[in-house]
Amino acid sequence: MDRALSVEEKIKRAEEIYARRHSSEPINRATLRVNESSNKKDIKLLKKMIIQILICVLIYMVIYVIQNSQFIFSEEFLKKVNEILSYDMNFNEIYTNCSNYIMQFINKEDKKNEENTVEGNNNENTNNELAIGGANEGIIEKTQQEEAEQIEENLTQEEKDINAIKQTTSFIKPIEGTITSAFGNRNPTAATVPTNHTGTDIAANLGTKIKSATDGEVVLNSEEGDYGKHLKIQIGEVSIIYAHCNALYVKQGDKVVQGQEIAEVGSTGNSTGPHLHFEIRYQERTVDPQKILDL
Repeated sequence: MDRALSVEEKIKRAEEIYARRHSSEPINRATLRVNESSNKKDIKLLKKMIIQILICVLIYMVIYVIQNSQFIFSEEFLKKVNEILSYDMNFNEIYTNCSNYIMQFINKEDKKNEENTVEGNNNENTNNELAIGGANEGIIEKTQQEEAEQIEENLTQEEKDINAIKQTTSFIKPIEGTITSAFGNRNPTAATVPTNHTGTDIAANLGTKIKSATDGEVVLNSEEGDYGKHLKIQIGEVSIIYAHCNALYVKQGDKVVQGQEIAEVGSTGNSTGPHLHFEIRYQERTVDPQKILDL
């Protein structure tokens, strides 16, 4: 069984068949050898260039001799030629020096091209590093955002409300006093006092001036219900209630600023003694005032 022919053998056989059919000699295929090193090519080109230069010089000299035959064969010219020929000239050394100079020039150009290539690669690497750094920063930022969203999802509604209040509103203490009842569930001694406390009670002397804990607008001035005389001040989605007051200094629709005196401590409504019922709400949901500011 015949072995499989290579592509080159197939081409050669096809050429021989074509030559026989057209009564001509087989076509000789040209081959190109590229095994010479770059240095040998440079030297060969250099020699060829020098030979061409010498030929041009000789042609120029012949033309010059023909045009200036009288001067060339004069006694003065022959004397100068003899002086030049008296010098010991080493043409091999001249050729070597010229070759070295030209090779230095070629190597300098190659080195310059190599440096440009290296600089281009460095710039490309720098751009790649910047792109990778930007991508990593984007990934880190996205990861941090996802973690923050995950933490936000795990918070209770009160914790979310407290964070929202702290981010939008600043507070000061409305009065100095003693906390007698904290926010949340409690065990009251009087049947009229509710077990679920929606604010913080701060005991103080009757008539103590109450300062507005925030800026805002008075949206309610009332004397009805268990709160007795009380104010409701709104700032954005946050509202603050000051209850059981003895007197109210501002009316509904007034604008107040933080630290302004707005009422005085009393014991009106469902109260067992002079104190301020201080209540904070976010979107009408009550939160623990002691988690917002130090009372």
